[in-house]
Amino acid sequence: MARSRAFYEALGWKVGVESGQEIAFFQVGPMVFSLWDRKQLAEESGVEDSGIWGGVTLAQNVRSPEEVDDVLDQAQAAGGTIAQPGSPMFWGGYAGTFLDPDGHPWQVAHNPSWPLGEDGSVELS
Repeated sequence: MARSRAFYEALGWKVGVESGQEIAFFQVGPMVFSLWDRKQLAEESGVEDSGIWGGVTLAQNVRSPEEVDDVLDQAQAAGGTIAQPGSPMFWGGYAGTFLDPDGHPWQVAHNPSWPLGEDGSVELS
């Protein structure tokens, strides 16, 4: 984590929310780029880190817990696999994870601390 965080900070990216040594959030234009401990990310993403998984999870922030569940339902109907159903999270929001047909995990999250712009962009606060 420290090495990766230092790399992105050397690129000029600034941590938008201090979250300790296990995670770092960077505001990158209208997106948020997050670095996580690989073991924690695998656990939260619902994947087994057998060495094949690239250690990357994509995420989509939405406006409500209900919308999290709607997106998960849409993903499952389209052929995705629910790895983690929507549920309250330790950080105060609500999230779930689906795997696309190639096994790439997507977290769908509602974070009440991160308001979304009209265009869906995330703003760290």
